[in-house]
Amino acid sequence: MSEWSNGTAVERSWTEVEKWVLVAVLGVEMAMGVVGNCLVLLVKVTCKGHFSCRYWLPFLSLTLSDLGCSLLIISGSLLAMLTGGQRSPWCEVVSLLKFAFVTSSIGSIAILCVQRVLGVASMGSVFFVVIVTACLTSWVSGVVFGSVPVVYTWIRYDPAEMLCAVFWESSYSDLLVYILCAFSICIFLPFLLILLCSLLSAAGCGRGCNSDEEDLSSVTPLLVAFYLLCYTPFAVSELILLGRLDLSPAPYWLRTLSSVMSYLDCGLNPLIYCSNQDFREAGLALLWTNRKSFSDPVLTGITKLDF
Repeated sequence: MSEWSNGTAVERSWTEVEKWVLVAVLGVEMAMGVVGNCLVLLVKVTCKGHFSCRYWLPFLSLTLSDLGCSLLIISGSLLAMLTGGQRSPWCEVVSLLKFAFVTSSIGSIAILCVQRVLGVASMGSVFFVVIVTACLTSWVSGVVFGSVPVVYTWIRYDPAEMLCAVFWESSYSDLLVYILCAFSICIFLPFLLILLCSLLSAAGCGRGCNSDEEDLSSVTPLLVAFYLLCYTPFAVSELILLGRLDLSPAPYWLRTLSSVMSYLDCGLNPLIYCSNQDFREAGLALLWTNRKSFSDPVLTGITKLDF
């Protein structure tokens, strides 16, 4: 990890205990994210008639984002902890993809909140095109803003974050312009939509909020609460960076916490989906049916004997 003293980076290695604790935590988070989101996709595809999901498109986008983060970003951090770093070009790819997954996840949740308040389902020619465009915009904007540090070579490996991150070593004005533009468009705007829709839902002003108790969208408040909880350290670390004129990053423990907590959100979302009774029963029915197909004898024919 790296500490800063008088604007100069001073490298310090993880202790063996710290290293293996983080390896264990990352391994558990990766397993939760990959297994959980794969099961969620399987249930959504094979058991979609067994539970109600009016707003399936943002749910699909969020699940793909969580699965991609678990497969590529968390596994990359795990390998970096075991091998001592990340090398180019994987270093730049990880940095770009992480920001894309962050923006797509908060964008998907914002779209889900808006749909739930308006009561507009994901089907229908006009609204379907609008929702698809909004979901794609959240992904594309993340890729665009994530590629800017790569193009300007602002990327290097950060042992504290356990992956390649943006480091500012030239101009505070560049830092200010980039963070304000990226966060205003990709983070702050979706956050405002989430906050506004959450307040409207709490006040009972949404069209679809009162009729969605049995729908999978009933878990939206939990998704919002845990997303804000898990990404608070990330937001705080970026605000600290923005407030330091010497371009020194946030404390290393906070950067490590931001990575661990953001990874945790990818594994928690499948558990949140299971808080919906119909979705949980559909998943259990799928697992039980597959189990019975391998264990129970199958009656293939009956022969009648006359005595």
